[in-house]
Amino acid sequence: MGDVMGPDLISDLPQSIIESILVQLPIRDAVRTSILSSKWRYKWSSITQLVFDDKCVPFSNDREVVEKSVVKFITRVLFLHQGPIHKFQIANSKLQSCPEIDQWILFLSRNGIKELVMELGEGEFFRIPSSLFNCGKLTRLELSRCELDLPHSFKGFMCLRSLNLHQVLISPDAVEGLILRCPLLESLSLSYFDNLALTICAPNLKCLYLEGEFKDICLEDTPLLVEISIAMYMTDDIAEHFEQSSNCNFVKFLGGVPNLERLVGLIYFTKYLSIGIDSVHLPIMYNNLETIELHQVNFEDTKEILVILHLITSSPNLKELQISGSSNIPVAVDTPDLDFWEKECLSDSTLNKLKIVKLSEMGGWPHEIEFTKYLLGRSPVLETLSIIPCVFDMENNLKMLIELVKCRRASTRAEVIFIHD
Repeated sequence: MGDVMGPDLISDLPQSIIESILVQLPIRDAVRTSILSSKWRYKWSSITQLVFDDKCVPFSNDREVVEKSVVKFITRVLFLHQGPIHKFQIANSKLQSCPEIDQWILFLSRNGIKELVMELGEGEFFRIPSSLFNCGKLTRLELSRCELDLPHSFKGFMCLRSLNLHQVLISPDAVEGLILRCPLLESLSLSYFDNLALTICAPNLKCLYLEGEFKDICLEDTPLLVEISIAMYMTDDIAEHFEQSSNCNFVKFLGGVPNLERLVGLIYFTKYLSIGIDSVHLPIMYNNLETIELHQVNFEDTKEILVILHLITSSPNLKELQISGSSNIPVAVDTPDLDFWEKECLSDSTLNKLKIVKLSEMGGWPHEIEFTKYLLGRSPVLETLSIIPCVFDMENNLKMLIELVKCRRASTRAEVIFIHD
């Protein structure tokens, strides 16, 4: 009588194919395949990617029990593992700082680790052991909620291409030194840093994400950057530092990124770029820049308007523009200098590729209206210009709508959409 269950085709697959299947499973399920048969007992133990998330151990309302289970499970998996480990990721909200982390990283440093991601839960920050800096094959490093010190003997991560530091306690000099010692770095993300003045030298950097309290940022050697996203939080000390600065922040930050394709500026970024912009000539072109997104722009500050105008007129291939106004404009505003638009706007500047414009948090203030008219009058292929007004000033919103109905449009098919929630 033949075998009712049929032949075991999966068990006879090449080990490389079995590993590619096991890698797709949650680590807990991959390890549990060891109970299938004697053939499967150690098949999981050579997989090269280990990811420990919140589901790697059974759920329990007792956090301490869960944390002990996670530590025990990770230690056991590493103890039984055979061969190289290319990816090791902890994304577990129950796991906090523990002594075993030092042992895990030491083990990984001896097993060819290429991608290391450490995202622990809320609680005490853990100190990264010096053995991390012996991981010479690292291509990706993500650290969260930890303390990081660079050893004097550290020569660099010569293979690292992606670096993400989130809420990491590290000195400004160490941040710059770490970046400088990663010659192949292509992606850099720094978030939740406080009162940091930063100079970035990264000749192969392509993507940059910054979020935090930055006193100053200088992109010194970043010619290949194609994407920037930045959010700057403002404190009284930083605001005072900005006011006393005599340098042109626009040049320091955007003066050496000719290959930029996408720029996203969140909180206070336009304000930062406006410092010193009226004191220098800006002969900078961004021939590849197609998307610009700037938030919380104060249209009562003509220097911030200059930032926007310089960006869009220096980007001949700009296709999409998103601008949100600032809700902090005072109710009583002095009579605006509308001659600014005649003095600063070149008559021959045309936005030949601009197709989509999205304006939000518009209060109908005079400079906002003039800026919108400027876009409509100089964008011959514009398809849609959508406006989301501030909800608190209906009189100014109506005034803005009337002005836009009357103004000249360079594009015969431009559609103005006034969105009112």
